[in-house]
Amino acid sequence: MEFTQLPEKGLLYNKVLSIMKQYGINDANWKKGKTFSLVYHRDDEHTKFLQKAFDLYFDENGLNPMAFKSLKQFEYEVVKMTAQMLHAGNDACGTMTSGGTESCLLAVKTYRDMARELRPQIKKPELIVPESIHVAFEKAAEYFDVKIIHAPLDKDFKVNVTAVEKLINRNTILIVGSAPCYPYGVIDPIDSLSTIAIRKKLPLHVDACLGGFLLPFVEKLGYEIPPFDFRVEGVTSMSADVHKYGFSAKGASVIVYRNMQYLRHQFFIYEDWRGGVFASPALLGTRPGGTIAAAWAAMVSQGEEGYLHNAKTIMETTKKIQKGIKSIKGMEILGTPHMSVFAYRSIDPDVNTFAIGDILEKKGWHVDRLQRPDALHAMITPVHAKVVQQFINDVKNAFEHVKKNPHLAYEGSAAMYGMISHIPMRKMIRNNILKMMEGMYGPTGQIPDLSMEEDTKEDIAMKAGKFYLKLRDKFRR
Repeated sequence: MEFTQLPEKGLLYNKVLSIMKQYGINDANWKKGKTFSLVYHRDDEHTKFLQKAFDLYFDENGLNPMAFKSLKQFEYEVVKMTAQMLHAGNDACGTMTSGGTESCLLAVKTYRDMARELRPQIKKPELIVPESIHVAFEKAAEYFDVKIIHAPLDKDFKVNVTAVEKLINRNTILIVGSAPCYPYGVIDPIDSLSTIAIRKKLPLHVDACLGGFLLPFVEKLGYEIPPFDFRVEGVTSMSADVHKYGFSAKGASVIVYRNMQYLRHQFFIYEDWRGGVFASPALLGTRPGGTIAAAWAAMVSQGEEGYLHNAKTIMETTKKIQKGIKSIKGMEILGTPHMSVFAYRSIDPDVNTFAIGDILEKKGWHVDRLQRPDALHAMITPVHAKVVQQFINDVKNAFEHVKKNPHLAYEGSAAMYGMISHIPMRKMIRNNILKMMEGMYGPTGQIPDLSMEEDTKEDIAMKAGKFYLKLRDKFRR
């Protein structure tokens, strides 16, 4: 059943819910630990509790804090608890946002506007980020007309600090580091970036959307974690997602500034609107009350003890999975991840990493692919504790199967990903993705058909593989 216009008569609630369940029948199976991103699930009891907390403020709107003082109090306390967790000090302040992307967007917008006020001579602002920075900063740079400068990574996948300093010029308005970065789970040398930021009198934002609600507790468990938060003098702001390892309802993130000197530049105020004076602390106008309330409920209900318990389960599970992958001769973990996010790949020339991913997906695992270098990606949550050995066995069997069948590199999705990852004509890739987006969000709303006949899929994939090989040979000459 498909609805492209309103039904003449509304359906009964039970019928609607039944249809909704049917829509989700082919979605990624996160409940059985088959996904390694997108969903952060602690346990069913916690989820039911969050739903109740969300429902208490389902209709309330954070747009006007004077009308709903409860939501303002929830937000204030979420920000202060997060700031304390990240050692920000008494002057720390900030806001909740709709997710990590909004937090990153706001960091760029804030420092751009701060530069406009304090350094008006800058006409073409630039920010310096690691090559491993989250793509949200690419979006922010495009949205806010700030030139993004990429600093290379060292062999350990951390940003090269010397390169960062060399890239600074009179147009630089911001330096960004990750704690940790999404692709490899490593923390950039924040203390070294801080030294540069202080010397050059530049702000330093730490993107801890992934690690903000896990690293503090991993550190307390005794794991070696390099300096990453406000204890580092030059850090002026941080972003941390409550809806990731804070185990709140989506979408909830926090951006914290060292003091109001920075946060004030995030606000939007317009005094001449016919609808009255308008003031907004973040990007959204309407701000869902349920999300704010659920974030507060998640933090208060778990407390430090709960977060420590989560961290212990997550890190023990992560270490077991990493150990299992490293026990496979010909497989490796990239870099030295500091928490539960990591990349892994084949280093056997006869075993294609993306082909391993294809086989894992046929086993029901939803596996993300990375590029430059080719790798597979994992993000561990408590739900994965029950599937550790199953996953390790499937990775091992997939590796051995590809070893025996190296032609799989040029079949299935492996050929597609190989072509996308390696061909030098990046604009062609962009244009093809644009066409795909136009299809998904256009008049017909067609998601690319992944359920086509196998022989058709294999034919397309084989052509893609051959095309990639021709391009590779061409550009080698």
